[in-house]
Amino acid sequence: MHSDKNLRLHGLMLCMPESESLSLLESLASEHRWMQAGLHELSLTPLEEWQGEYTRLFVNGFPKTAAPPFESVYRHQTMFGPVVDELHALYREAGLATGEMPADYLGTQLEFAAHLAASEDPRAYQWQARLWQDHLHHWLPKFVTDLCQNSRLLIYRLWGGQLTLLTRHMQERFAYA
Repeated sequence: MHSDKNLRLHGLMLCMPESESLSLLESLASEHRWMQAGLHELSLTPLEEWQGEYTRLFVNGFPKTAAPPFESVYRHQTMFGPVVDELHALYREAGLATGEMPADYLGTQLEFAAHLAASEDPRAYQWQARLWQDHLHHWLPKFVTDLCQNSRLLIYRLWGGQLTLLTRHMQERFAYA
């Protein structure tokens, strides 16, 4: 149900919309029917409006960013909180580096989860459990609430529903890890 491809799709939803974004999402919609109504709305929405909504939700909204995709914001009310060091340590333990994106960025965490889902390393399950229990479990539900309550575009509200399902699945999977 939540393969590495599905986890990467969740991360893709955090990308800044570009001219090819709609066609890319449309190509994925046959496998992900939850997107279809949101894609219809996006097909009627000018790219600049979609980009503005993306920016308002995730980057720099006024008077505040509506759904900042960073664990530190939710858990420490600041950017680059203590969880960043914890995540860097977890990523290093699994043999990965974060690159340019902050360690507590939701896209980074989802990419790490996708990497672990595809991994054959026997420790991958334990790393996944730590990612969900020690990190995503603590803030992803609040992010989803903010996303769903504040998004003016259906695609992001639908995505929030998918993140809720993902969270429930992972909580059940790792409840006794």
